[in-house]
Amino acid sequence: MSADDDDDEIPVLSSSALDALKEFYADRDAQEQRFEDLRAEAEQRTLSMDDFAEDWNESQFWYADETATMLAEELLSGADEKTVIAVISAPSVFVQIKNILTTQWQDKPRPKVWLMEFDKRFEVFKDDFVFYDFHNPLKLPLEMKATADRIICDPPFLSEDCQTKAAMTARWLSKSWGNPTPSSRVIVCTGERMESLITKLYRPQDVRTTTYEPRHSKGLSNEFLCYANFECERWTWKGRGPDALAPS
Repeated sequence: MSADDDDDEIPVLSSSALDALKEFYADRDAQEQRFEDLRAEAEQRTLSMDDFAEDWNESQFWYADETATMLAEELLSGADEKTVIAVISAPSVFVQIKNILTTQWQDKPRPKVWLMEFDKRFEVFKDDFVFYDFHNPLKLPLEMKATADRIICDPPFLSEDCQTKAAMTARWLSKSWGNPTPSSRVIVCTGERMESLITKLYRPQDVRTTTYEPRHSKGLSNEFLCYANFECERWTWKGRGPDALAPS
């Protein structure tokens, strides 16, 4: 076979395919540049979850701004520079915490806030980001163990395996697991059908079903509930009776 024959068999992209390929690379480069800009600006300006498109294949469903802000405010309530807040798989709440700290806490001592998340786009938050894969629930920096005063967890999947491993992470992080203090707060947001499992897994922290129902920015077909170990102006424990405040 001659060299000319080899050349004849080399596939050649059509002009439309070449244009599509160029557009793909241009979009990729633009996205990389946008995240480089975010990395530089993350501590200086407020951010929106619009900066991070949902990936439904990764079970990403961001909270509505109202829900994310409310949960962030409850985690920050009464916090100071000694407080450690751990956000597990709930990046929209983390972003609102960062926004509140940027806009409202300029002259106040700030708590330490960690985001544990699988999506590496959130590395723009530098040292506040910790890569987290629920399949390896305890694969985290050792210095984080038993340090968290406040925890919020939104396990990515409605399966017993995922929920159980996320609870293992929360237990490992918690400063007061099994002996909750007045300042310790635990919030879990997940599907209604996980209710019996959640109350079992988090019983040592006295977590119960609340009256609050989180909302998502683009809606969600699954019924979603908020579970917590405290009551506040925004919610009470569901089915609260005369003995509801007694430890279980």
